[in-house]
Amino acid sequence: MKKSLNKSLSVFLSVLLLFILCSCSKDDETSSESGQSATEATASQTDSVEPTTLSAEETANRKIDKMISEMTVEKKVGQMFYVRCPDSDAVNMISEYHLGGYILFGRDFEDKTKEEITENIKSYQDASNIPMLIGVDEEGGTVVRVSSNTNLRSTPFLSPSDTFFSGGWQAIDSDAEEKADLLLSLGINLNMAPDCDITSDPNAFMYYRSFSGYADKASDYVQRVVKISKNKKIGTVLKHFPGYGNATDTHTGIAYDDRDYSEFTENDFKPFTAGINAGADCVLVAHIIVNSMDSEYPASLSDKVHSILRNDLNFDGVIMTDDLAMDAITDYTGNEAAAVIAAKCGNDILCCSDVETQYPAVLKAVKDGEISESQIDASVKRILKWKSNLGLI
Repeated sequence: MKKSLNKSLSVFLSVLLLFILCSCSKDDETSSESGQSATEATASQTDSVEPTTLSAEETANRKIDKMISEMTVEKKVGQMFYVRCPDSDAVNMISEYHLGGYILFGRDFEDKTKEEITENIKSYQDASNIPMLIGVDEEGGTVVRVSSNTNLRSTPFLSPSDTFFSGGWQAIDSDAEEKADLLLSLGINLNMAPDCDITSDPNAFMYYRSFSGYADKASDYVQRVVKISKNKKIGTVLKHFPGYGNATDTHTGIAYDDRDYSEFTENDFKPFTAGINAGADCVLVAHIIVNSMDSEYPASLSDKVHSILRNDLNFDGVIMTDDLAMDAITDYTGNEAAAVIAAKCGNDILCCSDVETQYPAVLKAVKDGEISESQIDASVKRILKWKSNLGLI
């Protein structure tokens, strides 16, 4: 009897132990499944989390990259051309050459009403798939394309130096604001100013266009104009890099500058640096041969000068040539080669009056591999970024 009881107890304990072990195993499985479900839920939640919001600059860059990826090489090359607005057929020329912009001169404003001018400019923008840069030289003084028309302003703008003489820095600020407001009201989004040149000789070509013969004063002037213009969302162009000095007129032939390089670093570069630090959009390069930088090529066609601007002055915006139809260039290179050389050495915008000759030459150079398409893409990206900053795209 006792032996039978012990045996029954032993069996009971064995069954109980087996039950406990099975229960633990199920709990572990449940716990594992529960943990796995929690992990999956967490992963699912992680997957559904929205990516970090892009900055305005990143969003703009993505938009620009997409635009470039969808452009033909013909349209890319066209964006690089900033052309003197022709007397006739201006609308058709835009689509034929996919132009990036028009520069307007006195003839485009003479005797016209504000309504006529704004309608003309609107017709140019309407004809373009990508909004155009519409620019003008409205420096004041001897260069007044717009304010010389009394329908637009009762008197022409004074020169920067005369403006300062009449009212100091407050007058300079008011002048920059009024110019921006007037140009924008007409549909013009780019003023080819401020002039950064330092000229000391009253007989020099650039004397009445420069603000001062002193680097620090010229730098203060440039900085103010750039900041005000940027706030107004009108484009600026720092000109004429690397500094015109007392050189002769490049409209009529090649000009030379024999000064030591130290004179540029200690004086002429300073207003450009001030403008760049203030956020200038574009730098225009002159057609002067500066022997201390490049004795072979005019600055506008010199990769050495462009390297100084990019690497020493740290400018990452748009580089523009002066008009490639000027005698200083045509006498030197021949018409057809000018824009090709200009593009190869690093200019983003090719300013010309003979797009019918220059555009096909650049397009051929790209298609033949003489100019890489990646270089064209880089230039177009800088141009479109400028247009984006101006609120055009």
